[in-house]
Amino acid sequence: MAKKKSKSGKGGFKFNLIQQIITLFDRNPSQSFNYKQISNAFGFKDLSNKKLVLMVLEELAQQGKLYETKRGTYKLKSSKSFVEGTVDMTSRGSAYVIVEGSDTDIYISAKNTNTALHGDFVKVNIFTKRNSEKLEGEIVEIIERKKTEFVGILEKSKTFSFVVVSDSRMPCDIFISNDKLKGANNGDKVIAKITEWPRDKKNPYGMIVEVLGRPGENDTEMHAILAEYGLPYKFPERVEQDAAKIDLEISVKEIKKRRDFRTITTFTIDPKDAKDFDDALSIQQLENGNWEIGVHIADVSHYVLPGTLLDKEAFNRATSVYLVDRVVPMLPEVLSNGVCSLRPQETKLCFSAVFELNDKAEVLNEWFGRTVIFSDRRFTYEEAQERIETKEGDFAEEILQLDKLAKLLRKDRFKKGSIAFDRIEVKFNIDEDGKPTGIYFKESKDSNKLIEEFMLLANKKVAEFVGKPDKKKKPKTFVYRIHDEPNQEKLLTLSNFVRKFGYDFNVTQAEIASSINKLLADVQGKNEENLIEQLAIRTMAKAEYSSNNIGHYGLAFQYYSHFTSPIRRYPDVIAHRLLQHYLDGGESVNQADVEVQCKHSSQMEMLATEAERASIKYKQVEFLQDKIGEEFDGVISGVSEWGIYVEILSGMCEGMIKMRDMEDDFYTFDPDNYAAVGKKYGDIYRMGDSVKIRILRADLLKKQLDFGLIPNED
Repeated sequence: MAKKKSKSGKGGFKFNLIQQIITLFDRNPSQSFNYKQISNAFGFKDLSNKKLVLMVLEELAQQGKLYETKRGTYKLKSSKSFVEGTVDMTSRGSAYVIVEGSDTDIYISAKNTNTALHGDFVKVNIFTKRNSEKLEGEIVEIIERKKTEFVGILEKSKTFSFVVVSDSRMPCDIFISNDKLKGANNGDKVIAKITEWPRDKKNPYGMIVEVLGRPGENDTEMHAILAEYGLPYKFPERVEQDAAKIDLEISVKEIKKRRDFRTITTFTIDPKDAKDFDDALSIQQLENGNWEIGVHIADVSHYVLPGTLLDKEAFNRATSVYLVDRVVPMLPEVLSNGVCSLRPQETKLCFSAVFELNDKAEVLNEWFGRTVIFSDRRFTYEEAQERIETKEGDFAEEILQLDKLAKLLRKDRFKKGSIAFDRIEVKFNIDEDGKPTGIYFKESKDSNKLIEEFMLLANKKVAEFVGKPDKKKKPKTFVYRIHDEPNQEKLLTLSNFVRKFGYDFNVTQAEIASSINKLLADVQGKNEENLIEQLAIRTMAKAEYSSNNIGHYGLAFQYYSHFTSPIRRYPDVIAHRLLQHYLDGGESVNQADVEVQCKHSSQMEMLATEAERASIKYKQVEFLQDKIGEEFDGVISGVSEWGIYVEILSGMCEGMIKMRDMEDDFYTFDPDNYAAVGKKYGDIYRMGDSVKIRILRADLLKKQLDFGLIPNED
């Protein structure tokens, strides 16, 4: 009787290995692996086993069980592979599902979206079409809706109504029965809430929850922008009532608990239109000739206590929102503009970082704790700048000394690898009706940089004090402002692009910061300055909040937090509470709890930034509405298969020249050279080229500008 072959030899080992590899891919259907990653996972260190892993991967790919996402990297190819991810809807009704930890998005055709909307968290059945390497799938379950309320225009008829949603990524209108209109009239801009979506219906059913007003009115549009991003524009009545109950008196007992700075020269320096002042500087020369500089921050955490309605509302908002014509504060006005605002000639409670610096701006000593201050003067940036330039006026001597120290701090920061991003800010002159009458650029001068350096110093030193280990203490849980290293692939793309303008850009890891600084200096004052600066910023990772410290690449700080703006940023409130807890001898707090707060704060910051940009775009379009037919100088800021994007130099307003509107030739998109190329005459329009345009259309509802190209006369 013949014996069965044993599976304990090489053949048996290979059989088991195949099963193990298939199991690994089954458990991680959205991830890609190469032979090195699998070998490491299985603990293989010898070359023969690694080669066997590679051979098995190639065989499984030939059998159709895996497919190669890129050379040497494989992914599961299955007819029933379920993953979960977030929907990124397109304006055409199709979508992509982004799976965390995966480098490949899953394409969902419009017919397979299954009522999913942009931002929803969904379950997807992955399938791969024959002869296609692109992952496709169908959404089989909506696990969590991102949002159920949408801004749009009401279209009313006798028997029923629809809300036409403003967001182009919303693939359908919302059906509203006429008994759920909440008094809205035809053509009103409203907020509609989806209440149900029957399986057999193309459109969701909903109700009007708020009437914003008539389209085109300033308040209507600003409130609509906030609502589109899920941001509030007023406080709940109970929160306002709680804020009104706050005791505004500062007791002698409270003052005795604090370090008293009321007799030391102290002032604030802020924008001229600022209403809340959350930071002040004090300065005095010590007997040893060194300088004591106090960075005094409004003690919001003294008034906003954990677990209160005020605290919950501040956490939910996480940040103030700065639209073109208004600030939507994180805290009610009685706090933000009143008791917490470091107004001149008033005693105020602060949380302070106090430093002893020598004439070289070296920090010799530091102290952190609660204080009481009395601001002698409120300076605008312009007034402080006048003192720096003329060396005259009240407190000129103190401001000049602070400026001298700030410049030394700044010089040292750049020497250590900090990147000199100095973004141009677009500002508007607004009339009493909220209409833009002019556009100007906010310029950062020495007075702005003075404040910036001392705020950076405080943020850095607070983070070091809590998080930097030494012989006496272990690092404790804290809220950090982190910024990861730039993506190498994006850096190479930027390098290739700027070389077309004649700029040299070194992408060697050790030289990146100095290369970016040199590039930013080289483009200063050139037409392409804003374009290249924006592209450089896009190569960088986004700064965010985290309890896991990886440092701040852009600032070249190993430890960095946000401590200096608790009136407008919730993470700063967290930092104040944690710092006081540790100063009182408290143990390290639960990191998971802090991380939840950090993630929420990062998400809300992103939404606030998007809303701010939307308000700027709206005002830019509004400003150009009555300038149809007028000509402007511009620079090409982008090229796509649909057209050429142009930024007007005088106002940084971006619009598109549609390819179909370029009648002098038939143009096609050349992605390798970021260019539009004429088929007949060979004219080329590249990113960064100077052009002349004419305003054709200004669509306020879509916040879009259409330009016409004025061909070169030569």
